[in-house]
Amino acid sequence: MEPAYIKRALEEVLLNAISQFPAVVLTGPRQSGKTTLLRRLFRDTATYVSLETPDVRAAAVEDPRGFLQLYPPPVIFDEVQYAADLLPYIKERIDEDRHRAGQYFLTGSQNLLLLEKVTESLAGRAAILKLLPISRREEEGLLERPFPWALKTPLSKLSSESGGADTGNFWDRALRGQYPELVANKGRDIQLWHGSYIQTYLERDVRSLRQIGDLTLFQSFLTMLAARSGQLLNLAGMGRDLGVALNTVKKWLSVLEATHQICVLRPYFVNVNKTLVKTPKIYFTDTGTLSYLCGLRDPQHAATGPMGGAIFETAILSEIRKTFLNSSEEPRIYFWRTTSGWEVDFVVEWQGKLISIEAKTSATPNTGMAKGIRIFQEEYGDRAAPGYVIHLGDITLPLGSGVIALPFRNL
Repeated sequence: MEPAYIKRALEEVLLNAISQFPAVVLTGPRQSGKTTLLRRLFRDTATYVSLETPDVRAAAVEDPRGFLQLYPPPVIFDEVQYAADLLPYIKERIDEDRHRAGQYFLTGSQNLLLLEKVTESLAGRAAILKLLPISRREEEGLLERPFPWALKTPLSKLSSESGGADTGNFWDRALRGQYPELVANKGRDIQLWHGSYIQTYLERDVRSLRQIGDLTLFQSFLTMLAARSGQLLNLAGMGRDLGVALNTVKKWLSVLEATHQICVLRPYFVNVNKTLVKTPKIYFTDTGTLSYLCGLRDPQHAATGPMGGAIFETAILSEIRKTFLNSSEEPRIYFWRTTSGWEVDFVVEWQGKLISIEAKTSATPNTGMAKGIRIFQEEYGDRAAPGYVIHLGDITLPLGSGVIALPFRNL
């Protein structure tokens, strides 16, 4: 039986974009729901064509004008990066009727090559949107719920609010991950699914983006990177451990970022300041991918093991990124860390303010957890908004002036 469709928050943004632009480019990792979303919204109005199949791809490459005549708009071209040379000819067709909106829907899972070609050929003609796996808001049907810092409720009033404890099912969800097929179909074997996903990803995306001869070595890099999730990135050290050059490691990292498998989080600083750490961190896009690569199979092991903090941070970052992107806003998220060791897990730039966020897997928040946030607020003064300690408990309460403990489920 086909799994139930989960309404995506990006639907309204997508409909608005296609009413204004001749083309829409929808990017995101494999299996994030791009094709499902487009076919559901435009199944009665647009022809669907997959460019992933070799015969269709060959036809598009060999005779692009004839191919486009065969599939007049409105049309969905899925995985268009496989026939990126088609884009100049799509531009040509668009320019024949420039003011007609909603002509072409293009999807792709390789951001680097696709957006480079789109920028060259479709500048000003295409809206570019990104679809990540299911957010918690989408899963629970709370598409309109704003960020806590966007609420008008004062911190003092929030202390009376309480949601249900999240500890019981958070780790089950974390191991499963948020790809639509796994969220909609709880009966799927998550180990089999993630194993197949990684193998498909390696065979299709990695080999098509870079000439990587030894996929086994690349997979070792992937596993090593997962074990370092949320840590300061030492690419030179990873290269030494793997026995490969630093430039090779950098190229591999760019492949992961281009295919939406990881997010590179950079440190926040306004001015060059020698007391701040300048090295980035990486986080995986999906907690299920991270957990699988770390060999985690049991929720209890995930909760009590050394990767628990990184998994929880990944879940928080993922939810924030998805919520921004689902509103067609580019997330501006950083971390903050001084050379003396004070740090804040996430700093979110929002409406000219800096929201500082600490992630704590404890269900019992206390004032000591807010120390890094308070130091950050002292450093940035009026620019720093109230901060949050996100935790797995069920209580919302102030942790001193300008800091509030908030359950993850209420993020």
